[in-house]
Amino acid sequence: MNITIVEANTQELLDACFAIRTAIFVEEQGVPASDEFDQFDALDTEARHILLYVDGVPAASSRLRVVEQVAKLERICVMLDYRKHGLGRVLINKLEEMATQDGLQKAKLHAQVQASGFYERLGYAPASDVFMEDGIPHLLMTKELRE
Repeated sequence: MNITIVEANTQELLDACFAIRTAIFVEEQGVPASDEFDQFDALDTEARHILLYVDGVPAASSRLRVVEQVAKLERICVMLDYRKHGLGRVLINKLEEMATQDGLQKAKLHAQVQASGFYERLGYAPASDVFMEDGIPHLLMTKELRE
């Protein structure tokens, strides 16, 4: 399995990220597209999108924003056929690497409750009670980053 990660810095790459997010969040999980896509889904925003390829095929994506000097990991998703191969860990590691390169020392994310164990194994700790986001139970989770 040949894994490549690129920053989605062209509209074509960004569209590939959007296709993955549509397949997972909108079609698979039933999130309305109007909730899934927001003002940070354009090339000229502060959000940085990454796209992960497996053997040349777009397989996963995510985005990174800085909110109050904290790295906010968002829209983390892996296509169904590529799950259980460690790609989620690869995405998180890349986002954390980008954050530390930007001088950030803490990361946070909104984890779907059903995926919270995955994030705990990567060093994230729950930092809130369960809350609803797009009709799905979530937890705020945080992690101290190391260089």
